[in-house]
Amino acid sequence: MKKSPFIFIVASLFAAQFSFAAEKTTLRIGVQTSGTLDWELAVLPESADFQIQAQQVATAEAAKIALQSGAVDMIVSDFLWVSQARNTGADFTFYPYSNTSGALVVAANSAIHDVKDLVGKRLGIAGGELDKNWLLLQAVGKKQNVDLNKTVEKVFGAPPLISEQLKNQRVDAVLTHWHFAAQLEAQGYSQLLDGKALQQSLGIQENVPTLGYVFNQSWANSHKPELQAFFAATSQAKNNLCNDAALWQKTTIKMQSVPDILRQRYCDGRVSAWTTENQHAAQQLYSVLYSLNPKVGSSANLAAGTFWTVE
Repeated sequence: MKKSPFIFIVASLFAAQFSFAAEKTTLRIGVQTSGTLDWELAVLPESADFQIQAQQVATAEAAKIALQSGAVDMIVSDFLWVSQARNTGADFTFYPYSNTSGALVVAANSAIHDVKDLVGKRLGIAGGELDKNWLLLQAVGKKQNVDLNKTVEKVFGAPPLISEQLKNQRVDAVLTHWHFAAQLEAQGYSQLLDGKALQQSLGIQENVPTLGYVFNQSWANSHKPELQAFFAATSQAKNNLCNDAALWQKTTIKMQSVPDILRQRYCDGRVSAWTTENQHAAQQLYSVLYSLNPKVGSSANLAAGTFWTVE
């Protein structure tokens, strides 16, 4: 029996549409459980250009290992690590994710009101000697003729441990990640300086997003339309979370406590621009950090290709 030309055309169009849908690019993303990227992916608008395959990772270090092994295409990390990796032959590159970084937090009745007041005190630091916020704080101290590395009692540890040290009065102040700082603020503690204020104290006026999406440059260059669509979708997701209180509450419900200050800090971190001026400011920031600890990188300049643009 001869097929109708109309049926053949309809079948061909259906097959073409099915083929187009099947060719949608899969973006494999390493996501820390209950992190902000996890929230955004939960409310990401549907796209004809890509689909998400989220792979849960326990820590930031686990995310780096997943990217290095090829288990995922993309993670969120900082540009310092990207530059270090490029200097050892890696092809990673960085696109901004958030302007929000760490903060210096003290008890509400603390006698610490400025960086110089930390002299002789016990300081809890989330991370290690090369933590960017710790290096920034040292740079600010240096401007005030204070060598914090020699004049404070340092206690390094994971953010939850550092928070407990402050609550139990085992340290006088903490320098911790932004969301842990926000949780402490909600419990009555005071934030003295955040990462942006530390940068401005050093004369860096342009916003420097220290956290960003990290992926292989060669992969990115062959997936520009998909990445453009993804970045636009995540930006919309951020705005939706910030503008819709009910959506925010629904998305973050698996967290035990989500204070209003956490949402405020999250929304303050939205990246509105990624220009050459921002990138020059990032180089300026990097040079300051390198001057304090050369282990930050192999030279005073960021590795070529550290930053990626969609143009």
